[in-house]
Amino acid sequence: MAKLYFRYGTVGSAKTLNLLAVAHNYERQGKRVVVIKPAFDERFGVAEVVSRAGLRRKADLLLADGEVPSGAEAAEADCVLVDEAQFLGAEQIDALRSWTRQLDVPVICYGLRADFRTRLFEGSRRLLEVADSIEEVKTTCAWCNSKATQNLKLVDGVATEDGPAKELGAEERFQPVCYRHYRERLALAAAQASMAGRGAGI
Repeated sequence: MAKLYFRYGTVGSAKTLNLLAVAHNYERQGKRVVVIKPAFDERFGVAEVVSRAGLRRKADLLLADGEVPSGAEAAEADCVLVDEAQFLGAEQIDALRSWTRQLDVPVICYGLRADFRTRLFEGSRRLLEVADSIEEVKTTCAWCNSKATQNLKLVDGVATEDGPAKELGAEERFQPVCYRHYRERLALAAAQASMAGRGAGI
């Protein structure tokens, strides 16, 4: 039976670049790849899968919230690749899991493990529960050379934990950071907000 893979990493860890490289390698061998992405992700166009390095390709299937794929799309595929898998729901992940058994096709999902509050996304949680293979795509912290493990959200350059978990953005909005700098940047932002509040009260 084919396997379900979850390849996770922080923002900026070249997950999509990895996906596009895998797609290229399959297609260079004359094999058919089906690329899936959540319809929610419209950063670079509705049907575009785009890496920060500038490589891109069209997605073959867009999944709306709650839409469970039938499997017909992947019936003749040699491999299924899923971008931004953290934004999928548990039922959608279960459908992809079933493809590996019913269609005997490998499914490789790429995505974030946790949001900017360090909470697991629904899709990522389900992948951690049911994937055959879990691999980390690594990068370094934006503030030091340690491995990045967290996603830091910025608003006007200031760290924050405010806002919806399901949110799109690029380097100007999210940074890969180690846990030490994750806590330090949030503490600095809180201290600056407190000082500003005291100043406003004078």
